[in-house]
Amino acid sequence: MKHLRPLQYLDAVAKAGSIRKAAETLAITSTALNRRILDMEEDLGAQIFERLPRGVRLSTAGEIYIQHVRAQINDMERVKSRIADLSGERRGHISIACSQALLPYFLPEQISTYRHAHPAVTFNTLLRDRAAAEQALTDLSADLALVFEPVRMMEFQILLTIRQPMHAVMRHDHPLAGRKILRLRECLEYPVALPTKKFGVRHLLEIAARAASHTLNPVMKSDSFEFLRHYALVENLLTFQIEIGIPSEFRDSGLISRPLNFRDVPPGLLYFGQLSGRNLSVAAARFSHQMTETLANRFDVA
Repeated sequence: MKHLRPLQYLDAVAKAGSIRKAAETLAITSTALNRRILDMEEDLGAQIFERLPRGVRLSTAGEIYIQHVRAQINDMERVKSRIADLSGERRGHISIACSQALLPYFLPEQISTYRHAHPAVTFNTLLRDRAAAEQALTDLSADLALVFEPVRMMEFQILLTIRQPMHAVMRHDHPLAGRKILRLRECLEYPVALPTKKFGVRHLLEIAARAASHTLNPVMKSDSFEFLRHYALVENLLTFQIEIGIPSEFRDSGLISRPLNFRDVPPGLLYFGQLSGRNLSVAAARFSHQMTETLANRFDVA
């Protein structure tokens, strides 16, 4: 829609934090884009962006205005989705923020299933953990969020909550590989690689370790679960992941997983939700329904 184009330009600059970078994405010159922003600031009667030595950032007025901008863009997506439904052709765009555990296996499968039935629907997946996932809902950059052990829940409308047991991931020839269920104290007798403290997996392990008077002394820390999984393979040590982030079969990867005893590390909670009070587009609402059904069928609902 041509009348939304200036708003889309503004949103692109806000996300990029740079007029030059946004212009490259939008395939226009940075001079033309800057002129459009100046025109909008003149119409608004306030500065939308603060100009910095390296890029731009939203001013206080800009923070307020960008919420209106994104609401307008999302409202139009919802209208276009409903009109497309009248002709029997499902269209739309869905943005979902999620924890790392959802990216390798579960979310690709769910998006592929949905797009098989509705190929005109496009997706945007955002890697966001805990506080960042909730922020993506409030700033309207995400329609839906799947977040493990969120930090706060003030504006989060919960659609479903599922329990997620903690698993240890290791090489098939690790000394603990022959056990069906592991105790935390057994795991900590061997070298471990852990995610950094901002992640829910680390948060649960820290709580469990303190409760049992254990100490976590990782030989490796990373904010990438993919790296931790590969490092476990290289050095034959233990790392950890929740159930949804583990494939049904590791196939030929050389890795296996074993659940931790619930008495040591109780299951964490994975929340699926949206921004409270927000009306989703038809496409997002249908995808939300698909996700809710699949999660409820596969996992233990809290």
